[in-house]
Amino acid sequence: MDVLTNNWVVAIALNSTLILFAFLVPKKLLTSWGYLHAWLLGVLVWGCLGWQGYGVVMFYFLVGVGVTKIGKNIKEAAGIAEGRGGLRGPENVWGSALIGTICALGTLIAPETIQPLLLLGYVASFCTKLSDTSASEVGKAYGKRTFLITTFQAVPRGTEGAVSLEGTLAGMVASVAIALVGYGVGLIDPLGIFWCVVAAFVATNIESVIGATVQEKFAVLTNEVVNILNTLVGATVAIALASLYWAVTS
Repeated sequence: MDVLTNNWVVAIALNSTLILFAFLVPKKLLTSWGYLHAWLLGVLVWGCLGWQGYGVVMFYFLVGVGVTKIGKNIKEAAGIAEGRGGLRGPENVWGSALIGTICALGTLIAPETIQPLLLLGYVASFCTKLSDTSASEVGKAYGKRTFLITTFQAVPRGTEGAVSLEGTLAGMVASVAIALVGYGVGLIDPLGIFWCVVAAFVATNIESVIGATVQEKFAVLTNEVVNILNTLVGATVAIALASLYWAVTS
């Protein structure tokens, strides 16, 4: 059995075991359909990128769930907590991971010279989403002063497009942490950490601008669609920065 085939066998066996365990334990992190879609995501990621790619997405998932629970009582009292008690559904799975999954699938067919850029895009997409999640959840719970990103007008916590110092710092720390994971498992090089963090910062702020300006005006711009756009911007910015750097220095 060759390495590629073995990867897919391991992917199916491992994720089936984890999903079965998740269905049996009383404490749920996803809805039933959310777990099924997470199974598919896990199979695709492990099948394409092995344990290294899986490590990144699992770090994102576990930290993202943990961050959502930060200041839960405060956010519930203010009416700005995540719906369903924080349980994630299929829309949340793919809103967060669609772009990363596309990058992972791309590695199966892309020329060898393009592979590092796709791996960078993969890590950058999850850096962006974890940065966004951390900034939002910490800001909603502990942001002392929140401002609309487009006007810097003071607004209540939880307002679409609002930013805070506490949330921004939390987002930056989160993006650094997951970028280090990506480097630690060998998906990106040291400079890739910098590209990922910069891309996450840019994309997270662009998402805030979208939230402050057009999101409520267009029904198609659901939170999940905006998350896809957010991670797409993050992956694209990281790839563009790395490509420009390589072009200049080569």
